[in-house]
Amino acid sequence: MTMHPKRDVVIVINPGSTSSKIALFKAGKMVAERTLNHSLAELSQFDSVIAQKDFRMQAIQEFLADQDFSASEVLAVAGRGGLLKPIPGGTYAVNEAMLDDLTAAKRNEHASNLGAGLAQQVADQYGVKAYVVDPPVVDELQPLARISGLKGIERHSAAHVLNQKAMARQVLATMGKTYATSRVIVAHIGGGLSIHAHENGRMIDGNNGIDGEGPYSPERAGSLPLVDFVAKVLAERLTLDQVKKLLASQSGLRSYLNDICIKNIVTRIAEGDETAKFYLDGMIYQIKKQIAEMAGVLNGQVDVIILTGGAAYATAVTVPLQHDLAWIAPVVVRPGEMEMQALYEGVMRVLNHEEPVRVYQSDASTIKGGTGR
Repeated sequence: MTMHPKRDVVIVINPGSTSSKIALFKAGKMVAERTLNHSLAELSQFDSVIAQKDFRMQAIQEFLADQDFSASEVLAVAGRGGLLKPIPGGTYAVNEAMLDDLTAAKRNEHASNLGAGLAQQVADQYGVKAYVVDPPVVDELQPLARISGLKGIERHSAAHVLNQKAMARQVLATMGKTYATSRVIVAHIGGGLSIHAHENGRMIDGNNGIDGEGPYSPERAGSLPLVDFVAKVLAERLTLDQVKKLLASQSGLRSYLNDICIKNIVTRIAEGDETAKFYLDGMIYQIKKQIAEMAGVLNGQVDVIILTGGAAYATAVTVPLQHDLAWIAPVVVRPGEMEMQALYEGVMRVLNHEEPVRVYQSDASTIKGGTGR
């Protein structure tokens, strides 16, 4: 009798602006991982992000060819979610509606838009299904959180959703609690900042971290004095694209200190740079205010506050926040991100029937729930 190997290999693909991360998970463990770096010169030959697909796929196929597994062992492929329509959190099966929206870049150009297409192409190669998990466009804000204060303009959510939800699940598990029944505040502190209140498995309020709302960050402006900012836009005759670039990548610590590396800034402070200390303290101060605001959203009933993201490696950032916020709830530091693990776990929750697979539709007013394989 011919023995057939068990299908327990999941391929995970995570495209970034100048790299493509790929990993193999087998029986619950990451058994191989590689970051495939792409030079600006290589990427500059393409006139759009989506046009990079075949170039990136070639590098991914070279990685897969080096790995020790058979096609019959592959269970599923997970890709990073892109800039789709606003949708609830969860694991989505890649479908034509999703691929069409990402190919057209209806919401914006971003490397994450490649994730679903790359995953689908690899999945087709192995005869399995492709999924994306908790894309950055997940929007679970409660109705009151959407009110902006000006009719015709509504607040919406954009955040480090994949890492926020994964870190919340991980930390709560160590506390003997579940994400679906807890109240958590997660602060992802990186080049951008997203701070959200999570209640019973949903991100019910928080800042739009992609557009730079909330505290200022190494690169982003945060919420600004509106009249003064509008006066600047008018005086300098800035276009909408220039405004977006200014808010998202030319503000924050970059504008004050001409640096976005927290490690460098901490070194400057150690060498006596009082200006660097003042503006890093200012960022920490605004983060503290935003976290306290989210505690108010949760009526002060917070199980844990989690600090994550690249800047959470810096004790100069995390120690003051732990000290100043301990009156709200325990403050746990989980630096970095666990996106590859989160993509794998999201797929497995569906395949293990722990949660339904979601089906994306171009008209995002209707999002269906379904069943896993």
